[in-house]
Amino acid sequence: MSKGRSQATESRRAAAATRRRQRETEILAATRALFDERGVRDVNIDEIARNVGTNRAILYRHFSGKEELFALTLVSYLDELRERMHAVVATGGTPRERVAGMVEAFVDFGIEFPAFVDCAQTLMRRPGPELLEEISESALFRLGRGIARCLAMLSDALDEGVAAGTFEVEDTNLLANHMYATGLGALQLARVGMLIKELAPGIPTIAPVSVAQVRRYVVDTSLALATGPA
Repeated sequence: MSKGRSQATESRRAAAATRRRQRETEILAATRALFDERGVRDVNIDEIARNVGTNRAILYRHFSGKEELFALTLVSYLDELRERMHAVVATGGTPRERVAGMVEAFVDFGIEFPAFVDCAQTLMRRPGPELLEEISESALFRLGRGIARCLAMLSDALDEGVAAGTFEVEDTNLLANHMYATGLGALQLARVGMLIKELAPGIPTIAPVSVAQVRRYVVDTSLALATGPA
């Protein structure tokens, strides 16, 4: 093949790859817009396809399935969450203040974008081997990177707190992951806005719980876990 023909072929491939990336970006943007407007449970693949002027078959040429679409949409949320956490870090302060600020930012973000919580919980409920079968390696890499970038800022602040003697944590990465997982559960509680408790032995009752109460509880619990036994 001549040099000119080879260059033309490479140019066509590059243009096709660019169009593919643009289409994927459009699909992910449409998915997130629908999730934010209607919620994860009320949106299906056909509706997403219609929103970008295509059909289910074409959409599946870009994504292996709904789980991969969820994963890459979650990456979009994580990128935005990371920016908010970075803004907290940029203000400085003690490790304790930064951990508290990042946890508050996480809770506020989850309240503002309930679909973020739904996407994250949907994927976390799936065993790892199943996700590996249903989501491509590249998508899993992007998802893992999105989560890791957020957790790295939290674990860095925890590490600094340990070095300063403020915190007592054996494994800061494990604690950061624990905070992420339990924080998602707490966000679900904030969304429901109700607590279940016993009014009398064997008699349940419902009590209200506010977002502010949940936020304070998540922050206090996170700091208590980092501080260690009294």
